[in-house]
Amino acid sequence: MLQSRETPEAVVVETGPDPVLAVIWLHGLGADGHDFEGVVAEMDLPVTPIRFVFPHAPVIRVRVNGGVPMRAWYDIAHPEIARDPDVEGMRRSVAEVERLVGREISRGISRERIVLAGFSQGGVIALLATFSTGLRYAGVLALSTYLPSSPQLGLVDSPTPLLMIHGTEDPVVPYRVGKSSFERIVGLGGGGERRWIDYRMGHSVCLPEVAEISSWLKALTDEVP
Repeated sequence: MLQSRETPEAVVVETGPDPVLAVIWLHGLGADGHDFEGVVAEMDLPVTPIRFVFPHAPVIRVRVNGGVPMRAWYDIAHPEIARDPDVEGMRRSVAEVERLVGREISRGISRERIVLAGFSQGGVIALLATFSTGLRYAGVLALSTYLPSSPQLGLVDSPTPLLMIHGTEDPVVPYRVGKSSFERIVGLGGGGERRWIDYRMGHSVCLPEVAEISSWLKALTDEVP
């Protein structure tokens, strides 16, 4: 039975007592931690208890939206999302992810049993928290997202398994931007498993995608130490 609670910084859903795996799942621009909370009930999850942490991004002014305050992991300056990246904002959010990871470690869940996940902006931070640090996680799930190009955001290989999923009709993060980001990660070297899946959809999540994520999480549960 799912147990859900909310704190000022996150929504937490546990699939059973004493979780041994944690998933830190970051939402997209303008959403909040509730955005993917309902997905947990839609997934066919392993018996192994999992703690899902859905943090709320801070409220900041986003230039591409006219400076309107909204929840965002970093600022976006241009409609071409990869242009002129907010490096400092991204670094702050990566540091916040590391803080959340540290909290799970203090609760007894090792880094190798933590999955980083994110949609759109959240996926950018999940990818950077893995491939700008080289740290090893149980897995990283990147949905409808990309990696910014900046010499200030140096990328390094990580043994973390990666699953990237993207819509072929995505008008927000163009398909070519997502796919080229995946290819850059593959080009880092011979780290963990790298998988790319696409669906005929826009900037969204579809039911077959949820089923694929469920299978991926089950496989990770079998493999993590």
